[in-house]
Amino acid sequence: MDHRQLEVAMSRPGAATEIFETATSVLEEIASGRRGLRAVRHPLGFTCFPVERVGDRGVCVHAFGGEADEEAAQPTTSPVHSHSWELTSCVLYGAVGNLRVRVVERPAEPTHRVFEVRSHPSGVDEIQPTSRLVSCGPGTEQTSLRGTVYTLPAGEFHTTVVPEGGVAATLVLGRSLPGRFDLSLGPLHGTGHQVVRQACNAEATARTARTVLRRIHDPRP
Repeated sequence: MDHRQLEVAMSRPGAATEIFETATSVLEEIASGRRGLRAVRHPLGFTCFPVERVGDRGVCVHAFGGEADEEAAQPTTSPVHSHSWELTSCVLYGAVGNLRVRVVERPAEPTHRVFEVRSHPSGVDEIQPTSRLVSCGPGTEQTSLRGTVYTLPAGEFHTTVVPEGGVAATLVLGRSLPGRFDLSLGPLHGTGHQVVRQACNAEATARTARTVLRRIHDPRP
């Protein structure tokens, strides 16, 4: 997969067909076992297929909700977070909402503490409190539908929302920025803790890939 070509396609109006073909090709390889990766149940409540990582760029497929088995990913950490990387994402099916969160430094009257998230290759996320005390409130919400490309800059606090009972998937291109850390908002007196990204076995990975493929090919909205 050429990250540069994918980046260009995602920035070009009318390139949804090319993006969908890329996602479908990758998922077919995963479903058949030709691409030997394992899906991961992410603490934010979606299933991630970590397709490729080259230098500061990475490509993933994210599947949200209703994966038709009892092992579907469930959120286990704060939904309000900011990335250390720039995100460009194309919705493959469903509707994906991103609610921006206004965060103001307010040590005198805070509502939340900022936590730093350090992810390890083992799948363990170390979540440590920082000295930053802030208040937050809802900002603008953007809902993206099938074929829509949206972006999120590094450092912007947000929460990703899929309608209750709904399903969605995205093809995600990320570019890491040096000197940045993933962050989340937590309780004022929260302590350091760990969350684990659970790897799926080969059977569950292939099954979920087939589910995503079926929904991509479904002509209904």
